[in-house]
Amino acid sequence: METIRNRGRKRIAIILAAILTITGVGVAFAYWTSTGTGSGTATTGESIAFTITSDTAVGTIAPGNAGQTVDFTVTNPGEGTQNLTGVTVTMATADGTPWVPAGNCLIGDYTATVTDNPSGEILAGGSVDGTATVTLTSTAANQDDCQGQDVPLHFTAS
Repeated sequence: METIRNRGRKRIAIILAAILTITGVGVAFAYWTSTGTGSGTATTGESIAFTITSDTAVGTIAPGNAGQTVDFTVTNPGEGTQNLTGVTVTMATADGTPWVPAGNCLIGDYTATVTDNPSGEILAGGSVDGTATVTLTSTAANQDDCQGQDVPLHFTAS
């Protein structure tokens, strides 16, 4: 009798396993392995020229005196930090053409220098200030033609 019971149990186990397999209760997974590559891009920004604006000159240009000072501001209009090495000033028009004084006034009698020269990193949208000074050297010659001259200043940042 025991043998019949074991056979019955085996049949039930086989039938149950078949039912579970057919109904999906016993789930099997199959897969493949693979490798792959991809690519993308990122674009680095570019430096943008500094902008320089100046204030109204303070003081008086006269032979041998302290001259006039002109405060200026260097601004970084770019989207990243940019390094300012320094600023130079020349007596020239806005496009950099050298100034030619009227009459017998000599450009060589004038000196334009940056007396407070900003430098270093300027954050995006940031600015730094500086000062330029314009003087007229006192010479043994008549400098009457230099009176009333407007001395244009051209600033260059690097």
